[in-house]
Amino acid sequence: MAKKTTASKASPKLATATIHDQKLHRGQGGELHQFAEGGQPLLTTAQGGPVADDQNTLRIGARGPALIDDFHFREKIFHFDHERIPERVVHARGYGAHGFFETYESLASYTRADLFQRHGEKTPAFVRFSTVAGNKGSADLARDVRGFAVKLYTQEGNWDLVGNNIPVFFIQDAVKFPDIIHAAKQEPDRAFPQAQTAHDNFWDFISLTPESMHMVMWIMSDRTIPRSFRFMEGFGVHTFRFVNAKDESTFVKFHWKPKLGLQSVAWNEAVKINGADPDFHRRDLWQSIQSGNFPEWELCVQLFDQEFADSFDFDVLDPTKIIPEEILPVQPIGRLVLNRMPDNFFAETEQVAFMTQNVPPGIDFSNDPLLQGRNFSYLDTQLKRLGGPNFTHLPINAPKCPFHNFQQDGHMAMRNPVGRTNYQPNSRNGGPRESPVQGYRHFASEERGPKVRLRPESFADHYSQARQFYISQTPPEQRHIAMALTFELSKVEMPVIRERMVAHLLNIDETLATTVAQKLGFQSMPKPADAAMPTRQDLEASPALSIVERGPKRFEGRKLGILITDGVDASLLNGLTTAIAKEKAVCELIAPKVGGVTASDGTWIEAHHMIDGGPSVLFDAVALLTSPAAMGDLVNEAAARDFVADAFQHCKFIGYDQSALPLLEKAGVANALDEGVLALPGEEGLSTFVAELGKLRVWGREPSVKLGKATSRSA
Repeated sequence: MAKKTTASKASPKLATATIHDQKLHRGQGGELHQFAEGGQPLLTTAQGGPVADDQNTLRIGARGPALIDDFHFREKIFHFDHERIPERVVHARGYGAHGFFETYESLASYTRADLFQRHGEKTPAFVRFSTVAGNKGSADLARDVRGFAVKLYTQEGNWDLVGNNIPVFFIQDAVKFPDIIHAAKQEPDRAFPQAQTAHDNFWDFISLTPESMHMVMWIMSDRTIPRSFRFMEGFGVHTFRFVNAKDESTFVKFHWKPKLGLQSVAWNEAVKINGADPDFHRRDLWQSIQSGNFPEWELCVQLFDQEFADSFDFDVLDPTKIIPEEILPVQPIGRLVLNRMPDNFFAETEQVAFMTQNVPPGIDFSNDPLLQGRNFSYLDTQLKRLGGPNFTHLPINAPKCPFHNFQQDGHMAMRNPVGRTNYQPNSRNGGPRESPVQGYRHFASEERGPKVRLRPESFADHYSQARQFYISQTPPEQRHIAMALTFELSKVEMPVIRERMVAHLLNIDETLATTVAQKLGFQSMPKPADAAMPTRQDLEASPALSIVERGPKRFEGRKLGILITDGVDASLLNGLTTAIAKEKAVCELIAPKVGGVTASDGTWIEAHHMIDGGPSVLFDAVALLTSPAAMGDLVNEAAARDFVADAFQHCKFIGYDQSALPLLEKAGVANALDEGVLALPGEEGLSTFVAELGKLRVWGREPSVKLGKATSRSA
């Protein structure tokens, strides 16, 4: 009893002292904030209860068993155990940013969608970029399709334009989507390979699916190894409809065009980037936004009517086909700017839920069978991932316009109907009402026909546009497609699969097929694959399909890596960094030690990377600003030699001062100098180098470069 009485008398004094020492502050909403000693916010449980000790569990004695009534520990470990939600089946590895979409001019004659009614209208946006096949922990530079999903928080509800960086897809009907993804993902018995399609399952499926051949040309091109999210296009993939206030329909295809132009990396470069910085794309987007260099795209459309659709050579409902821009030019209708990173990756980028079915009044669907299936599937997958029907209550998914409905309860409900009435119609005049005038109206298209499981004959040409894509590429890009096919098929163990793929390639381009077959060691060529329709030879090349042809022709937004040593010419370094800044590009300094170097004028210059941690694959071009005194040690550094050799092999521009010549020689480059390796001393050399950087690559060098070794151009 004595102990109990003592404790009873002591407790009120302790509680009084604790409350007295806390500082109380009432927020704008009237909520009470508590602050601990030192002015920091007071740690509380999820229920708001203040925590006295977050370092030790409650136990009997210093070495005794833990107690089940330690509610703080139970809550903390419970939440930790449930921190992970199921990752997306596809597009698991993603990265997002906030921004806005700005409308150029009114499109009222085409669509009643509110965001397209007024010049200069700004609509909040969230964009998530992703890879398709890899899991959350995979690397950024896997050869893969990139997701380009845009959520626009319009005044009439959310519009999700859920697209890719490639305008076509593998399949024509959504019923095959589980199959293509199962085939592309890691093989189920061994759970590898991860984030790549260089295995039997994928190519077995593809070689038995002729409709995939157009997509094969795209995924084997450099489109699937983009240099940055900022330098890639986005596409809505499908044909949609604009519907105006008169309920008149216009078909529309959506394109996102990057302001900084298109750019990809070389395959050997991508492999090394994944080793040096598997978060390369994430870091690039983060750094560009944090530095105020906001990425920007133009939203462009291809608009056409039923007459054009009927006269076009291919079915506009076929998601494995495009309408070349030379036939139907794109029209810019607005711009997308990303200017803010999420406050929390999980709450926003991981929990954001995109659904193709989310469209405002004035945007409608076509009968594209892949789009129809996506409209059904996306709601179901969000329910699984986010735990219940109330994922729209999460701030990242909630509309930013007023919204009202009678949906109630369910897992994690954060909003419920207020008052007595939770149904419609009702006679109490309570709650929201529908509006035939303002509400969403589907385009009243007339449909007729038997209920069947068939593909239309207009979907049957699987090779003509694949050939058109291939012949639209420049010689270096065609070479890369052949190299990619050779690499992927070399990983296939079953010879019959390799043979089937080469048989398909014969229907696309005989030279391509022969090149791949020879590199794979075929003893004889197979017959061309049976084709439902013969490959058309009359389709003209479309330069718009080439990355090189559509390159930026400027260095803006890119990154120059400058290798510096003690004794670096301070004037030359300052002149180069100033010139690059004028190009709206970025310089990063690489030194033998990350601490930095002492320049020729005695100033200390801090570096961004040490040589081992800043390989040339991380940069779009490089410069070598060294000194004779430092060269003796530098030429013996393997990482320094690789820095130069890789830049040369990857066809990048290299600037150098005279003291760096021994390093060029040690890297095997000195005897192979070309127009992309430029001496820097003097204003003329500096200006010439900076002016050339806009070309980004010296692709003419590539055929003379042996893998891993630079040789003379005559080799």
